[in-house]
Amino acid sequence: MDLDDDLPPADAAAALRLIQDQRSATARRLDPDARLLYWPWGVAWLVGFGLFFLRFSPDDRELLRLPSWLPLTVLFALLLAAGVIQAVVSTRAYGQVIGDSAQRGRWYGCTWALGSVSIYAGLGRISEYLPDDLAGLVWSATAVGLTGALHMAGGAIWLDRDLFRLGVWISVINLAGVIAGPGWHALVIAVAGGGGILVAGAIARRRQRHRR
Repeated sequence: MDLDDDLPPADAAAALRLIQDQRSATARRLDPDARLLYWPWGVAWLVGFGLFFLRFSPDDRELLRLPSWLPLTVLFALLLAAGVIQAVVSTRAYGQVIGDSAQRGRWYGCTWALGSVSIYAGLGRISEYLPDDLAGLVWSATAVGLTGALHMAGGAIWLDRDLFRLGVWISVINLAGVIAGPGWHALVIAVAGGGGILVAGAIARRRQRHRR
């Protein structure tokens, strides 16, 4: 056994490099690639809401002939896939984290789950009394609005400016889409929402690299 491997570095420069290497390794382990947390959601919104716009365009137009069930099915499938990816990545990165940060994460996850279920349950009771175009607008606008609000809440909890700004952006474009009306809302969310999430992921990844 070579005892020299267990000895500290002989000079300060080597010791500093060792510390920096250890910090970088820890950061990579506890700070997962931001693209894996953002981009699956961006793709889901871009493709899913994009299909909604093509199938259910303003003034009851149909820009692309698709089965009426397909846009919603694709959107839910992509959102489910994004959720699974985020859960796996987050568990690998933060599974060993304990203390206040872990507690905040658990409570924040519960907020997403319970908030979504309660809102969708309410929407399910009233949407059947609305015309199809307005029912679709109410569902999508409420879901996107909840997403924007919870992103801002998450940014406030962890003092994450990027997450908070993304929540503000989602909330603003959601309002713009609602004002534009049925059909247009899907286009706004697909392009500005999905595209905005993709851009946010790229920016977050670049900042991760600078920190390392």
